[in-house]
Amino acid sequence: MIPELTQSLLRHTDGRDPYGPYLTDVPGLVLLRSDHEKPPAHLIFKPALCIVVQGAKWAVFGDRHLDYRAGQALIVSVETPALGRVVEASPTEPFLGIIIEFDLAIMREVADALGTPAPGGEGPGFGVFVTDFDGPLADCTVRLVRLLDTPQAIALLQPAIMREIAYWLLSGPHRAEVARMVLANTHAHRVITAIHRLRDRFAEPVRIDDLAAGAQMSTSAFHRQFRRLTAMTPLQYQKQLRLLEARRLMVGEAASAETAAFAVGYESASQFSREYSRMFGLPPRRDAKLLQQA
Repeated sequence: MIPELTQSLLRHTDGRDPYGPYLTDVPGLVLLRSDHEKPPAHLIFKPALCIVVQGAKWAVFGDRHLDYRAGQALIVSVETPALGRVVEASPTEPFLGIIIEFDLAIMREVADALGTPAPGGEGPGFGVFVTDFDGPLADCTVRLVRLLDTPQAIALLQPAIMREIAYWLLSGPHRAEVARMVLANTHAHRVITAIHRLRDRFAEPVRIDDLAAGAQMSTSAFHRQFRRLTAMTPLQYQKQLRLLEARRLMVGEAASAETAAFAVGYESASQFSREYSRMFGLPPRRDAKLLQQA
């Protein structure tokens, strides 16, 4: 199956803008290609199946470093900032990857149909993990990519394939981790709901007590389980969201560093500059200028 995916990805990405990712007409399906190794890049991972078809990558989530290569997939169960890098790619053997974003409504439907029990244990484990990419999941991915050649079939067949992917994930070796993402009565789901609140209001001052109350937990339990799920504290999570949005404003909308800083919730331009430089390696204005030139 990997050779077929390799040929399909090469065919669908040949001659296109080399800087991807490539959105497709299949909802939730994104193709990746890089003809060269890449420097580390900050990005936000959404809940998804991130498959390496050829080459290798690594990703850092908080204090966790994960390597994955051809024949493996990264399963992301919680939206979270991360640092990622393509570490194996060349013009003759480019890095090739596939992202399949989870449809959480479909995942919940399948979990309900399966009667998936709530996972045991004190609370969520880390929300990102690496698994082998083979068997039924690989077969589903091949059929999803084939839909690119039959656009008229996408609307009818894509939901069925996504249900099948949900089935294999919720009945496979990592079913407990996946179930925590979709079942409403789990600690992880309540923490994820708080993460969504933090994401949607990241420019506002955050009170951990309020997030914990919304998750129906004590402050200490919420803090502990947030860190277990994301490998970072709520304040670290908020800071990365703020700095990523500020970078987008400066590069994509030509905002000044001061305007971007205040827009994302900083009250001190000097503090913004220090934290930006620490995260991206360059002061805001210089970093934005280099990215705009690139």
